[in-house]
Amino acid sequence: MPDRQTTPRVHHRGASGDWLGRPAAAAPAPPDEEMTAEIDRLRVELEAAQAEMAGHKASLQRTAADFANYRRRTAEDRERELGLASESLLRKVLAVADDFDRALDAMPDELKAASWIEGIVLLDRKLRALLESEGVTPIEAIGRPFDPREHEAIASVPATGRPDGEVVAEIQRGYRVRDRVLRPAMVAVAGGDEAAPDDANSHVN
Repeated sequence: MPDRQTTPRVHHRGASGDWLGRPAAAAPAPPDEEMTAEIDRLRVELEAAQAEMAGHKASLQRTAADFANYRRRTAEDRERELGLASESLLRKVLAVADDFDRALDAMPDELKAASWIEGIVLLDRKLRALLESEGVTPIEAIGRPFDPREHEAIASVPATGRPDGEVVAEIQRGYRVRDRVLRPAMVAVAGGDEAAPDDANSHVN
């Protein structure tokens, strides 16, 4: 029996399928209007949330800055109050130093060699060392031009041969604490060429 020649089967791709005859995939459908509206709504809510977050962040930053300023002002006020209290106490100590000054200046020469005088001098030195440890130093006055920031003139001395306004005598020693005047020096300044009768009692040697 003669062999029957077989012809290979050929599949032709149809217009609506692939070469295997399967139907072609459908094109993606465009998003419907409801989904588009939902995406727009979520985008608006996200932008609103981001804006609100930025507002809260700015508010927190302002609050933090205000609190830092409050702490700084509080610390400065406390330091200033403590400084005022310290200066008030130092002025009281200066009153004791003035008593030592007057006592030592008025001491008769015959008593300067007494042993108990040495004790007074030692106490005076300890008091000066205490003041220096707190930053208190005397204000230089005699021989310097009058400075209203550091000196308080209570007398004018004529016919001194010194330039007008020069400090010629110190009635009460002045002091400064660090860079501030704690107490101005009470001084007499040179002024005028001739002594007037009214100024006779104000002359200071």
